[in-house]
Amino acid sequence: MEVKQTIPCLDYELLQGYLDSLGKNIVEKMFSLYCQQVDIYLTDISNAQLNDNVIAWRENCHKMKGAAASVGMTYLHSQLKSLETTTASQEEKALMLADLKVANTEAISAFIIWLKDC
Repeated sequence: MEVKQTIPCLDYELLQGYLDSLGKNIVEKMFSLYCQQVDIYLTDISNAQLNDNVIAWRENCHKMKGAAASVGMTYLHSQLKSLETTTASQEEKALMLADLKVANTEAISAFIIWLKDC
């Protein structure tokens, strides 16, 4: 039986600090901006993978990593930190990208739940 280590998806301390200092309205706007931008990042990362463009892969993973960190998505940030510097093959990156998309969806869902409970 495999034991899956649980890693917090969100940095709740950071997010609570945002709520306390900026207010829920601003946090909602930050999250909305992330959701708009992440589609662009994922498209750009996908294009880099399809074209086997290492530089574009790194640049776009770096951009998305910063965006994920800014909204407290700790697991996603950690995943992107690894992807940004990977030397994996084009085929391996395709699998990594699929995992990234799942992790992003999970992080967005966790953020929505957290925000609803605030």
